[in-house]
Amino acid sequence: MDRKTENDFSTAQRESRVRENPNYDGICFHYQQCAEKYLKARLCEAEIPFGKIHDLVVLLEQVLKVEPNWETFREDLAYLSDFAVSFRYPGESADEESAKEAKRLCGFFRKIARSSLGLP
Repeated sequence: MDRKTENDFSTAQRESRVRENPNYDGICFHYQQCAEKYLKARLCEAEIPFGKIHDLVVLLEQVLKVEPNWETFREDLAYLSDFAVSFRYPGESADEESAKEAKRLCGFFRKIARSSLGLP
């Protein structure tokens, strides 16, 4: 799972560097996916079953059994969770500010998650 998770992080970072017509929706989506996959990786490691779900807060509720300190990420994960579906369809779109915030929140969570999973 680490490779797929890091691929999402790398894709978001690469797209963040695009200067002409950056895909803010894509950036936000891939940061959300990164956080989602780290939550699921921790659940897998703890042998806690989970369904096919993209709601990061629901996944957080499950992972709190083994990572109670992750409660501090509730608001951040709720923010990122919206990018799983909201901006993938016509209607709403992410902007540069949303993309920057998604990067910041995902980056901080990623660091803690990787440490918990014993990853460099």
